[in-house]
Amino acid sequence: MLNLERLRTLDALARHGSVSAAAEGLHITTSAVSQQMSKLEREVGQQLLAKNGRGVRLTDAGRLLADHAARILSQVELAQADLEAQRGQVVGELRLVAFPTALRGLFPAALTALRTDHPALRLTTRELEPEYGVAAVMRGDADLAVVLDWYNKPLPMPEGLAKAPILDDRVEIAMPEGHPLADRSEVDLADFAGDEWVAWPEGEFCHEWLLYTLRTKGIEPRIAHRAEEHHTQLALVAAGLGVCVAPRLGRDPMPLGVRAVPVRNRVHRYIYAVWRADADRRPSIRAAVQALRTAAEKVG
Repeated sequence: MLNLERLRTLDALARHGSVSAAAEGLHITTSAVSQQMSKLEREVGQQLLAKNGRGVRLTDAGRLLADHAARILSQVELAQADLEAQRGQVVGELRLVAFPTALRGLFPAALTALRTDHPALRLTTRELEPEYGVAAVMRGDADLAVVLDWYNKPLPMPEGLAKAPILDDRVEIAMPEGHPLADRSEVDLADFAGDEWVAWPEGEFCHEWLLYTLRTKGIEPRIAHRAEEHHTQLALVAAGLGVCVAPRLGRDPMPLGVRAVPVRNRVHRYIYAVWRADADRRPSIRAAVQALRTAAEKVG
């Protein structure tokens, strides 16, 4: 009889590619991963791992069993979802991830409501950028991720996920209050062709969106400063060091000395939740989506 937890360890090794990464994903020690794999090899009577430099790799038998393990674990998750749905109760553990402004702007209210309405539900949260949030759900490291699409650049989405809209987040441009355009009721992105920008770190989805959007308007952006958090970006704007994109979600309180002006033709991003389709019937997923939507209604 194959042990389910050992199959879960093998699946984590196959998905993460190393013992240390699998241990981190499973929240156990590397020695525990090695012990589980040794026991699994004795159970099946075949070598599942082989040395590969300083690390390990799956043998042919290991890859074969890992493929079966992924399907078995998916069926287990589906069975758990069906049992939860039959009981109709919001119980168990729910692992949530979100990009920084969603975590700041939505999670405090949503998690408080979930804890109040469903005290038997155990909640954990983690901050992850959208593309990493999607990957965490696909790997089974998270149950639900809050991610985003820009209006003109959707986030790549693999098959096997379900999704639900949470919020259409309108974008404004933040600038020092002494900026020549600060008294406008609306602006165009092209108006800032000569400005220095405060943007996200290079390689992030939102950073790539900004480059793509400005370049489609014939503007080669002058990115002078990069910061992960919107509030850090806004602090740099308040110091007169450039302009930045300022979505409404999670940005309050606006620092003194900054003026945010709406972009003409509604530049916006779509905030939504994603989860594995085989967990679609879990009442806890549905409860989390509703709590997030209720929290989104309070976003200005």
